[in-house]
Amino acid sequence: MAQFFATEIYRSTVKFDLKDLKKEIFQIRKVDQNGQKWSAENYPCGYTSYGSMDQLHRLSSTFEALQAKLDLHVNKYLKTLSYDAGKGTLKLNSMWINVMETGAQHTAHIHPHSVISGTYYVDVPAGASAIRFEDPRLGLFMNSPLVKASAPASKQRFVSLNPKAGEVVLFESWLKHEVPRHTGRRERISISFNYDW
Repeated sequence: MAQFFATEIYRSTVKFDLKDLKKEIFQIRKVDQNGQKWSAENYPCGYTSYGSMDQLHRLSSTFEALQAKLDLHVNKYLKTLSYDAGKGTLKLNSMWINVMETGAQHTAHIHPHSVISGTYYVDVPAGASAIRFEDPRLGLFMNSPLVKASAPASKQRFVSLNPKAGEVVLFESWLKHEVPRHTGRRERISISFNYDW
């Protein structure tokens, strides 16, 4: 049997000083009054710099160093996808912080105008929510029967990944994803980003 139209998600470890990175994230959150205000209105139980500071790779040498490592993984992912895109043709255009306290969630969404999106995980405590991906064909199944719960992940309509601190997850920006309600007692901390032409 042949398999076609696969949706490939990239996952790998990225070695980085997570302790220093976490310290800088908390410093940014402390001084980012616009981000605190935006988060209070749009991101209950959490903080994100998405609405205020989404160019962290241009503002901080720490985040610039992280970008250099992410660039390598994005180029590997592009090869896996067999895209006709030369090395360095995609550029990081946005990078922001997410700090999820208990009760915070990211509802299902895509990243328009980007090619590759991803998240680097800084702290993933016990009870932290996974990132959940939706089959992009979901609205087209019409009269298809439900998939057995015992079916392999490659056949499921929704797939959840539970990354560890120090891991990066990359996916094509059109792939719908979410982070359900965070039930951990400690903050779930990540850095999200987009690459485009």
